[in-house]
Amino acid sequence: MARPKKWRRVCILPEVNTFGPIDISESTREYIHMTVEEYETIRLMDLEGLNQEESADVMGVARSTIQRIYDNARKKLAESLVNGKVLKIEGGDYKLCNEFDDQRQCNRRTCRRNKHKDNVLIAIRECK
Repeated sequence: MARPKKWRRVCILPEVNTFGPIDISESTREYIHMTVEEYETIRLMDLEGLNQEESADVMGVARSTIQRIYDNARKKLAESLVNGKVLKIEGGDYKLCNEFDDQRQCNRRTCRRNKHKDNVLIAIRECK
């Protein structure tokens, strides 16, 4: 019997989900796909300054899982930047924090730091 899927808690969806070189034609573009939870680990650790343990607590997973997700995300970022590939953020095994029955682990601090963005204000209200 398969193990049940463990959903990762994500506070904010990316405002923009496609990044890449603007001077490459559509027919020659190569894509790198990053999951939403990979994006969230970059946001939590690199932008918000949380360590792996704090990020794991926010996302509701083990620290070793955060480390693996973060390593994959950093490799994808590097591949996109160094080799001029388009980075597309989509999919993954996640739920927004307001979709969980137990919202105690929602780290509202990571939402409030971005008050200047309209869509983040919605996420702040949903996390409360």
